[in-house]
Amino acid sequence: MNVYDTVNRLASEIKASEEYVNYKMAKEAINMKQDLKEKIKKFEKARYDAQIKELQTGKPDEESLKEAQKLYIELIEDQDAKRYFEAETKFNILIADVNKIIGEAIQDVIKD
Repeated sequence: MNVYDTVNRLASEIKASEEYVNYKMAKEAINMKQDLKEKIKKFEKARYDAQIKELQTGKPDEESLKEAQKLYIELIEDQDAKRYFEAETKFNILIADVNKIIGEAIQDVIKD
């Protein structure tokens, strides 16, 4: 079997997975609510900024973390946002697991 055939089959299986379908539906629900979509963007930017500041300084930036946490607490009160975050997390775990399996399979040629 050709590797490209296998990876294309994997891509199809991912798209048919419960994690992908649920994430896509949750994203579509968010996209229909422009104000909620903007709040999520604002939260994701605050979370990203907090991560960047921590990487740059080596320590968490309390102000950035508090801002992201405050936005998240507000967002999860909305059922669509809560569903979105849960679906996003499950989908990210699926993709991380796939990447881990592939990484472990090729570890012998990528390590020093």
